Amino acid sequence: MEEKPRVLILGGTGFIGRNLVHYLVSNNLTSKIRIVDKVMPPMAWLNKEHKESFSKVEFKHANLINSKAVEKVFEDEGGGFQFVINCAMETKYGQMESVYKEGILQLSMNCARAAAAHKCSRYIEISSGQMFSSSKTAVKEDHKVEPWTNLAKHKRLVEVELETIPDLDYCIVRPAIHYGIGDRRGLTPRLIIGAVYKQIKEKMKMLWTGSLKMNTVHVYDVCRAILHLCHHGNKGEIYHLVDKGDTTQGKISELVSEVFDINHDYVGTAMSSLAKLNFKSVAEDINEKHMMPWSEACQKDGIINTPLNPYLDQELLYDKHIHMDGTKIESTGFCYDRPSLTIDSLKEILDDYVEMGLFPPSLARP
Repeated sequence: MEEKPRVLILGGTGFIGRNLVHYLVSNNLTSKIRIVDKVMPPMAWLNKEHKESFSKVEFKHANLINSKAVEKVFEDEGGGFQFVINCAMETKYGQMESVYKEGILQLSMNCARAAAAHKCSRYIEISSGQMFSSSKTAVKEDHKVEPWTNLAKHKRLVEVELETIPDLDYCIVRPAIHYGIGDRRGLTPRLIIGAVYKQIKEKMKMLWTGSLKMNTVHVYDVCRAILHLCHHGNKGEIYHLVDKGDTTQGKISELVSEVFDINHDYVGTAMSSLAKLNFKSVAEDINEKHMMPWSEACQKDGIINTPLNPYLDQELLYDKHIHMDGTKIESTGFCYDRPSLTIDSLKEILDDYVEMGLFPPSLARP
């Protein structure tokens, strides 16, 4: 019987990282898991199930921007790690160029070089699905890239630089908008915005139209795909992770509206294009409209501290599509377990945050 692998998860307390830990632990798929992150588990807003999984693994505190710190987290008396998964990166939008250069490019290259030096069997780099903006056809991995956020631009630099590391056996995954338990920056801001419109008793209005492509993938499938590629992916290949639902802004808005029993509409292309003339101011006005009612709802329900908010950075309000073809990984034997976005999957996120005391229960109730 083949021995279970030893796995090193970099950025393990983040959204994908925590779910990957829980998936591996729950299914008893490893002989050892070491998590590395600059955020300590007690400070990471883990839910009850994730805390239980984290109690069964080894955690090391480190800032992976520091190459010496990276080297130390790879050292292990048990013989090293077969699989190294890099979930670590700067995830906030709207940051300065230098923040992404350090928190994405420098960090990822530190980790990749260390993985090569320690002769890991497979290194997985989590990249970004914001590499294309076309709406006409679902884009495959070999399509010309046009990264449209600063985060994605630096992730693309990482993709290119990985090719220069001798003896690194790696795969790259580009997830579409990923959602699920613990999500804070994928679909959760739109859930919170829906709750805000329930609070203020207004119709929820969005920029552009309902046809804007916002393809999705459940974090459970992201975790399954990561482990699958550790065993079955082709060296040096890029794989898109996107479900079969061809999710659009319209579908997301319909489901959010159903969750909170609100109405929604769209400003339209002409008015949205006009707003682009002073888009920074428009984005500030939109966020200001949402932030105050959210704060008031939290105070009303006694929520003093929560990492959740409805803020959407200006970059995420552009008319840029996420329209991806996720079939390449299926040719390796993978199949998606969560084929489309559903209202139940959104309610699952909501219910989890309510149980943790991080989302106002008065807005979550029908």
